[in-house]
Amino acid sequence: MVREREKPIKILLAKVGLDGHDRGIVILSKALMDSGMEVIYLGAYRKVKEVVQAALQEDVDAIGLSFLGGEHLIFSEKMLGAMKEKNMSIPLLVGGVIPREDLPDLKRMGVKDVIISGVPLETIRERITEVVLKEG
Repeated sequence: MVREREKPIKILLAKVGLDGHDRGIVILSKALMDSGMEVIYLGAYRKVKEVVQAALQEDVDAIGLSFLGGEHLIFSEKMLGAMKEKNMSIPLLVGGVIPREDLPDLKRMGVKDVIISGVPLETIRERITEVVLKEG
């Protein structure tokens, strides 16, 4: 059941690994802020542990990772493992250039939503909101 929320959603967005293509996530960050969400954007070239630590410090409602370099399976698994080690129960969402055939594997490992490139910004905002309200 999706419920209403009193405070704005707070999401941490980042790129992990060596993928530096950040135009999409920068545009998304701005669009989410403009829609009323609180966005913590860590930028590119982040380590999994940095993202987890920042998420804990900022007390975010969700983590979103962007992938364009084909490392989505490896880093999603590492991120979920690091989150589990810290007893984090917030949702992980991933997006970017992700082959459709990898969607079941990402969902199976625990990613709450996978948003492939080309999805309109408003739809992304709606999906983030839905996941946070459902999981939070």
